[in-house]
Amino acid sequence: MTSPLISPVWLEQSHLHTPPDEQTLDWLFDQGSLTRRLTALSDGAFSVLPLLEGWQTLRKDECTALDLPEDSRGWVREVYLRGHQQPWVFARSVAAHTALEPGGLNLEALGTRSLGELLFCDHAFERGPLQVCHYPRDWLPEADRADHLWARRSRFVRGTLSVLVAEVFLPPLWATLSARSENS
Repeated sequence: MTSPLISPVWLEQSHLHTPPDEQTLDWLFDQGSLTRRLTALSDGAFSVLPLLEGWQTLRKDECTALDLPEDSRGWVREVYLRGHQQPWVFARSVAAHTALEPGGLNLEALGTRSLGELLFCDHAFERGPLQVCHYPRDWLPEADRADHLWARRSRFVRGTLSVLVAEVFLPPLWATLSARSENS
């Protein structure tokens, strides 16, 4: 259950007081497609596992990022981005109900496809600045609840349609990267 009392402070790279290590910075602020990067890291053994999809009241930080009134309703999609069947990233994407209707993006039909890949393939979408935070543990799936997990988010805009995509980097991703660097 989401706690209404917790709201992370999302910061752009230039505003970070204590930046993480170089590897974490590289993953947090990479401007390319995370799906493509994870696919390469997994040698093609990448998959998307949907966890939750549906209409909900958006969180306060999401409404602020999308320039919506507080308590606006929107489409929420939560998935695991997995390498070799292991959850590497928890992703939460949201879009306002009012923008989806005329925007022509059917998020309900994505299934196990990556939303990020769809957004990167449609060149009409413009990506806003990346922001990062330590994601609140209560907002994560129960199996992954931990403190101080780095997350990033950015807003993709096409006309009146805005989609906010947040990605939380889970410990198995860092373990895979560490094992790779030890073996090279």
